[in-house]
Amino acid sequence: MSLRYALLALLTVEPMTGYDLAKRFESSVAFVWHAPDSQIYPELRKMAKESLLAAEEISWGPNGKKTRYRITPEGRAAFRQWMNTPLEYSRERDPVHLKAAYLEWAEPSAARQHMQAHIDYHTMRRAQWTEMIAGLRGATNEMLNKRLAATAEEDRRRTLEYKIFTYEGLIARAETEIEWGLQGLRLIDSLSAPSQQGG
Repeated sequence: MSLRYALLALLTVEPMTGYDLAKRFESSVAFVWHAPDSQIYPELRKMAKESLLAAEEISWGPNGKKTRYRITPEGRAAFRQWMNTPLEYSRERDPVHLKAAYLEWAEPSAARQHMQAHIDYHTMRRAQWTEMIAGLRGATNEMLNKRLAATAEEDRRRTLEYKIFTYEGLIARAETEIEWGLQGLRLIDSLSAPSQQGG
């Protein structure tokens, strides 16, 4: 259900078409909640049926039409209620750590590849999130600038700082995963040493 609240969050800034929402989603919310277009468009239609969004046909190009969505008062109320409701944590489904628990079944080279892929992925994500913070701090993030323009001046600092706080948390998590991956590489090397194999 978090997809609908991610979409509502984007629509609190301005009305958007499904295409615009998918683009904005990819450059902002997708850093914390992944969803392909095949999930976004059906959810928008469902939310419109539930009166959380209002949908209107607009001209698009010389002959085309698109549906533009805007958040309704019911949608704003639903988003605010979700934000003020305690989060329910789901049980883990973590294939990386599941596989790590059984690395004795893997060849050392495959085990190393597994750990290196984990390190590379989280290194890449850390760089993305660092770049996002730079864009937030440097006022070059288009979506944030639009949100701030529509936000009362006394609330702008909170709007900015909570976003930065979120990405700092993601960076800290990535750094923990990178260190865990490096620890894994050292463990694989120590367990694959000739003295261990011969014993």
